[in-house]
Amino acid sequence: MLASRRSSWVNCSKSLRRGIVRSQKPGKSTSDPEVLGVSKNGVWLFVVGKEYFLPFKDYPWFREARISQIYNVLFIRPNHLHWPDLDVDLHVESLEDPDHYPFVYR
Repeated sequence: MLASRRSSWVNCSKSLRRGIVRSQKPGKSTSDPEVLGVSKNGVWLFVVGKEYFLPFKDYPWFREARISQIYNVLFIRPNHLHWPDLDVDLHVESLEDPDHYPFVYR
């Protein structure tokens, strides 16, 4: 047992000196956006450690959407949210400071 541990350590040490280090593939991101709930007034969203409320009056795309469509949200780029079933894209900064990102919907 001790010999196999030493052999593993020696092989690892050689790999490090040669610059050959192989990490495991990263797992699923733990910072995926998450819909926390839907009320009669809007959608509660948790993104990058912060909670946001998206009122239907400001985000009308969600008002008539099915619950499954609202819950299907993902990052397509860092800080860029996408609801594929609704064809809605929002930048996280627009949630942080909505006055700088006016929406026009008709």
